[in-house]
Amino acid sequence: MTPAVTLIFRKTDGAEIAVSAVPGQSVMEAAVMSAVPGIEGECGGCLSCATCHVFAPEGLTSPTDDNEDAMLDATEAPRGPNSRLSCQIVVGPEMDGQVFLIPGHT
Repeated sequence: MTPAVTLIFRKTDGAEIAVSAVPGQSVMEAAVMSAVPGIEGECGGCLSCATCHVFAPEGLTSPTDDNEDAMLDATEAPRGPNSRLSCQIVVGPEMDGQVFLIPGHT
């Protein structure tokens, strides 16, 4: 069994929420299962709603494909250079302790 990793979600007020994630699941799934405010995942990870927008840490900032890139133009909070849809980021063991910023949520 692969050990869980800890992901950190930081709100705009600086408050942080640590969640446990299992390698292989998406960052969005980990956030939704832990009720992280500001990460809705309304489409369940089907890449059709942009309600799981985060500012990703260095190394995870490139959209995986043109569909994600297009959806990032429809986010509620303005898109930034490190914007990602958390449903498209697969958790790996190397991500332990990574910090994801939740845009526009206090």
